[in-house]
Amino acid sequence: MNGNGNNEMKEKLIIVGNGMAPGRMLEHLFEHAPDRYQVTIFNAEPRVNYDRIMLSPVLSGEKAFEEIVIHGDGWYIDHGITLYKGHKIVEIDREAKTVRSDHGVAESYDKLVIATGSVPFILPVPGNDMPGVLTYRDLDDVDAMILAAQSHAKAVVIGGGLLGLEAAAGLQLRGMDVTVLHLMPTLMERQLDPAAGYLLQRALEERGIKVKTKAETKAIIGKGKAEAVELADGSTIDADLVVMAAGIRPNAWLAKQAGLEMGRGIVVDHGMRTEDPDILAIGECAEVGGHTYGLVAPLYEMAKVAAAQLAGDTETAFVHSDTPTKLKVTGIDLFSIGDFADGDDREEIVLRDATAGVYKRLILKDNRIIGSVLYGETADGAWFNDLKKREVDVSEMRDTLIFGQAYQGSAPLDPMAAVAALPDDAEICGCNGVCKGKITGAIGSEGLKTLDHVRAHTKASASCGSCTGLVEQLIAATLGDAYKPNEIQPVCGCTELGHDEVRRLIKAKGLRTIPEVMQELEWKTSCGCAKCRPALNYYLVCDWPDEYADDYQSRFINERVHANIQKDGTYSVVPRMWGGVTNADQLRTIADVVDKYDIPTVKVTGGQRIDMLGIKKEDLPSVWGDLGKAGFVSGHAYAKGLRTVKTCVGTDWCRFGTQDSTGLGIRIEKFMWGSWTPAKVKMAVSGCPRNCAEATCKDVGVICTEAGFEIHFAGAAGLDIKGTEVLGHVETEDEAVEHIVALVQMYREQGHYLERIYKWVKRVGLDEVRQQIMEDHDKRIAFFDRFVFSQKFAQCDPWSERVSGKDKHEFKPMATLELEAAE
Repeated sequence: MNGNGNNEMKEKLIIVGNGMAPGRMLEHLFEHAPDRYQVTIFNAEPRVNYDRIMLSPVLSGEKAFEEIVIHGDGWYIDHGITLYKGHKIVEIDREAKTVRSDHGVAESYDKLVIATGSVPFILPVPGNDMPGVLTYRDLDDVDAMILAAQSHAKAVVIGGGLLGLEAAAGLQLRGMDVTVLHLMPTLMERQLDPAAGYLLQRALEERGIKVKTKAETKAIIGKGKAEAVELADGSTIDADLVVMAAGIRPNAWLAKQAGLEMGRGIVVDHGMRTEDPDILAIGECAEVGGHTYGLVAPLYEMAKVAAAQLAGDTETAFVHSDTPTKLKVTGIDLFSIGDFADGDDREEIVLRDATAGVYKRLILKDNRIIGSVLYGETADGAWFNDLKKREVDVSEMRDTLIFGQAYQGSAPLDPMAAVAALPDDAEICGCNGVCKGKITGAIGSEGLKTLDHVRAHTKASASCGSCTGLVEQLIAATLGDAYKPNEIQPVCGCTELGHDEVRRLIKAKGLRTIPEVMQELEWKTSCGCAKCRPALNYYLVCDWPDEYADDYQSRFINERVHANIQKDGTYSVVPRMWGGVTNADQLRTIADVVDKYDIPTVKVTGGQRIDMLGIKKEDLPSVWGDLGKAGFVSGHAYAKGLRTVKTCVGTDWCRFGTQDSTGLGIRIEKFMWGSWTPAKVKMAVSGCPRNCAEATCKDVGVICTEAGFEIHFAGAAGLDIKGTEVLGHVETEDEAVEHIVALVQMYREQGHYLERIYKWVKRVGLDEVRQQIMEDHDKRIAFFDRFVFSQKFAQCDPWSERVSGKDKHEFKPMATLELEAAE
């Protein structure tokens, strides 16, 4: 429970539910009447408010839950809100004006807002309550599906609407064999016409998702758990996991129990007021003007109206408007709005480009757009929607209308000019109801320069993100030359050049030493600084592995002494354990070293190795020498390089293992250790989709399947938390090694110094990485060969070199550069 503040003189506002609509309502309310209410929220879910429309990326692994939180705990504290997490309201006493939770907490109210959302529709078929049958509505459902995907192979999703297809895409990216069952002849029949539905089905099938339309579910069958889905035609489809995504219904039982007027949902007027003047309802549970809503834009409009009513503005009213439909499946562009049914009083304009996978259809009535369906190319969706809302007569542009806004007029418009030509009241962000004028006004009044700033001030593109490109075009059109989304950030204050330009010039000019780089590229200082010297040293090591002599004095302290410095000035040593595997002799050696050098702490690391902490600096060479007798080499726990390859036991021991994950992990680590990279690289290999090695949060990970190896990359589990992206699937271990090595080499050649893989990928683009590694065979082999060549010079153990005297570098600090402080 969160809350603070002196609220004795305020009216008491209780909100039942903590979804997106009540969260947005409170934002508006605090803006217009910040001190009027003492706010208490009862949330049936045990968490804060989050963006439910972004659950699909969480399911697919493209986002973590933390990335979709709208209001964190601090927001509630800052606004003096009391939040009861995991408290379901079970009773509203209208006469006493109190509510009671299932935990026995009772609170009184002056005003009450019911925002209980919706519940999934459960098909009334035998077996619908079996273990292995899930719904898709909230984070608990997503967590359950992610868990199920780790231990199950086949999933059946019942429902080919928005939720069902997003669930199917997410489970497929989690490694499951997915089949979608849909009762109607085409997918998303409420939002798409048959042609677009066909294209959508084809795109999903190309991704490996099976789709079966005209499929009526008769029963879910199995012995004690779901094992198959039986259809009305007598056929069965094997299923370890069944997801019910056949629709939603308003969650209105609480209001019904309280005696409020009911329709399909809780009946409210256009001020979001129920028949009880002190009770409002908003969101998916509310019915206004005979409509219930499931898309976020009208829910946010309800929130705005309810906030105005609570602030004393009784004139603001909800107005129905059509909302565009967009599918949140990466790589599928789809836009639909309005009425696209056939009729004698209507005409249509259709554009088909089968090669490009583009389909556009406009439905006209009395020369006005009443519906639009766009697939494959959706940039003009906002313009078509604006023409529809304003009921513009399109007679004069009839011949070119289907080609979009850029083709209207005497000369084609570029995208920025097209968005600049939109009227100020044109809607840019449908989810948040943000028009063009609000964005341009904020840019001018607040001096906004970036997409992130525009999002923060206007919320445009802050929900599903599908309008991001349009928002960026509008920023560019508004700011002109002042908008520099890719403005070069200098490496440091010693130069005006950015990392990419420095790397390009090192190669182009054949620069092979740090002094050469500084001279030829006109560095402002004679020796550089703690920021640029390590970067230049890495770039030269990477570009000229056979010629450049690594400058240890241009490395951070940990890399200079091959151990991690601790806060008391001692060091920690981590020997390399290939794939996390060790033996009795190695363990005895470690125990002997710990005793011999009186090492105070021994700890198992997260990378399946052993860390010895508290070693004196003067003892480091002796410790390394003794460890080397057991075959240990440096674990590079200090390096901007390959750290670990974490593994599970795989087919050697695990009854769920599909491949030899331990063997593959050891092979990768022995092949790639010693290579310097822009930042640290952590890897993992999991022997099955249960993912015990946590491969889906690493820089590079492998999920073994019955059919081969799914390669993941660009994860993070440190200051930033991010699930991996799927690079692709390969059939053999040799192919897995080839693709992983090529990926890392691409990162080595293109990454900025200290830039982790996930940040590099965000900068260069997922599609670009996939294209070069998965699709371009020649480029992949070239990357692979360059890595192999560099390993001839990189794969040497610094510990043994120091012990043998081959490495003459001394353990002296570099005070002039203060690299420790920079690190």
